[in-house]
Amino acid sequence: MIIYPKNGIGDLLFGMRQQHVVALIGKPSKQFTDEEKNVIYLYNQYKLRLTFYEEEEFRLGYMVISHPDTILFDAKVIGAHPNDIKKVAPEKKYKTWELAEEDGVDSYFNEDNWLMLISEFDEITKVEVGAIINDEDEFDWKFSG
Repeated sequence: MIIYPKNGIGDLLFGMRQQHVVALIGKPSKQFTDEEKNVIYLYNQYKLRLTFYEEEEFRLGYMVISHPDTILFDAKVIGAHPNDIKKVAPEKKYKTWELAEEDGVDSYFNEDNWLMLISEFDEITKVEVGAIINDEDEFDWKFSG
């Protein structure tokens, strides 16, 4: 699947509801509700986790992927060195990356595009991407259904 920061992953767009996702990629391998009452879908075959926000009428607002064929900036991202991915990121849109280090795991976060590269042993193991909040402090949903 291809990651499109600010928009989603593959054909999955921020703002979709659960029924839209199921119609698109099928029923999840597992489903649960987190401590904030958000609904989480896990898709084992895609190594994909989707979060539907309870406070936003269960719209798709956050995605985490770790599939080895995942593409970001025209490059395979899982298994790549974080610096290699940061180098191919469009420079004007991805100027700053915040680094957080905890227990051997490095997280590189670009807030403007709500994109996080999670790395362990100098290899990206997963990518997190979230819906953008606009100037009116509301989510900028990409799906209009």
